[in-house]
Amino acid sequence: MPKKIGPSILLHPLGWLWASPLTLTGLVLGLCTLPFGARMRRTRSALVFHRFPFGPGGALTLGNVILHTGDSLDVLTRTYACAAYGGDEHVCLGDHERAHVYQSMVLGPLFPILYFACGGISVRNRFEQAADRYAQTGSGWWPWPGSPNAASSSS
Repeated sequence: MPKKIGPSILLHPLGWLWASPLTLTGLVLGLCTLPFGARMRRTRSALVFHRFPFGPGGALTLGNVILHTGDSLDVLTRTYACAAYGGDEHVCLGDHERAHVYQSMVLGPLFPILYFACGGISVRNRFEQAADRYAQTGSGWWPWPGSPNAASSSS
């Protein structure tokens, strides 16, 4: 039986195009750090620059590029809620960052504006809450009620 073409296959190229200004910014930053020890790797949802030599640690997603200070996104990290309020609940960093890739593909250049308007790097930020939810459950990466999740959840 032939494989059915779903909306995610049709919408992904539009999401990549819409997120391309952010992706280009991330790509330029990542490429500039290769001489300083960064290592580039392609994943199914993004281009990842590991060992990104600047920043406080962790990862930053710009469009379809993830700038990561460590060696692998396959590490467990505490959720934002646990980091802020205590506890020991962990998520896979790669899954958390993949949610930000999906958010960027829907919001494009508006993503950083809305991200910082919602509180920036904070437990109160609905983008971070949604990314943790996605990393825990495999769904729910959209930060508002209503769901474009079906469009990109299969990548």
